[in-house]
Amino acid sequence: MMSGPLPEDEFKEIFSKVPRTTVEVVVVSPAGVLLVERLDGPCEGLWTIPGGTVRFGELLLDAVARVALSELGVPIAVGQMLGYLEYPSHLAQGIDWPIGIAFACRLASPSGDLESSTVGPGRWFKVLPREMHEEQRSFLLSAQLGDVALSSS
Repeated sequence: MMSGPLPEDEFKEIFSKVPRTTVEVVVVSPAGVLLVERLDGPCEGLWTIPGGTVRFGELLLDAVARVALSELGVPIAVGQMLGYLEYPSHLAQGIDWPIGIAFACRLASPSGDLESSTVGPGRWFKVLPREMHEEQRSFLLSAQLGDVALSSS
């Protein structure tokens, strides 16, 4: 049995042909929703919900915690499932077909330091930026995020 991640070219080859399950880490606070600016990849330069691929045999809630720690550098408290996202824009670009399962989350510590993000700078938004992944924007505007009311720029 192979251990460790697949080589990048093999990963891209496989996931260009099959759906890929991902988790979306929707971190909310009175300051709004936390988005990260992607520094590379198909969403380079866009503000996105932190997220990532669920590993084979990994429980969804474990994936949410792992992705948050990996991408944001801070532990989170996982809340309720918010729904799912599909990404037709990825398919149209010939990238892949991710299906994201979104979970409401909060920082485990109110003073969580987001400076250690591995994907790009993180920022809180109440008004969603124009430079955002469109499927995620639509999802967030329709999601029930408790006390957080979002609007679109």
